[in-house]
Amino acid sequence: MYNILLIEDEETLNEVVTMNLQLEGYRVEQVYKGSDALSYRDKLDDFDLVILDVMLPDISGWELCEKFKEKSTTPILFVSAKGTSSDKIKGLKLGADDYLAKPFDLEELLLRVQVLGNRKGAFGKKPTTLLIGDKEVNLSTFEVTHGKNVLATLSKREVDLLELFFEHEGEVLSRETILDIVWGVDKYPTTRTIDNYILQFRKLFEHDARAPKYFHSIRGVGYKFTLR
Repeated sequence: MYNILLIEDEETLNEVVTMNLQLEGYRVEQVYKGSDALSYRDKLDDFDLVILDVMLPDISGWELCEKFKEKSTTPILFVSAKGTSSDKIKGLKLGADDYLAKPFDLEELLLRVQVLGNRKGAFGKKPTTLLIGDKEVNLSTFEVTHGKNVLATLSKREVDLLELFFEHEGEVLSRETILDIVWGVDKYPTTRTIDNYILQFRKLFEHDARAPKYFHSIRGVGYKFTLR
């Protein structure tokens, strides 16, 4: 899981950006005040990216950027209503890696996040967790958690199936293709086996198993997994 520190005092924008980042599979730590953000100065290496608002009510983003760069090389993406060329130049001179003026398109923000990750190599690592809605799957322990509560422990095959869905998110996968990849041609159960696994996933991850948001049946073909 890729960790992002989001420092934005506008509550609605903070929540919207967080939700969209989480839908892309990122883990987000939300901060609303510059003074609170300052406490992360010695923990920046725990994050792959900092998204930083310039105009904070107590400590400015300019000052935070300077202090952060004294301690860490973690990339910083400025977001600000101060969108003049001189503002952007100032941010980059302070050590920021990118600058996005408000109001911005969420798709552009997500693209810049991805580009920064690729540039620094931060997002090339194999994820250690998968996020499905408000539930997290730990790929080491196979545990499914909601907050601090462990809801279930998956089998290796269930985890393999979830990883396959994440790798092909938004694509329609036939039952035969799923069986070939996850079970292998030498251990070929019936296609009904997939249906049973999906049923269990819906019970565990969907808020309403009868109206799934993530695990969709494609009649006569197979399944499609979506995070939106």
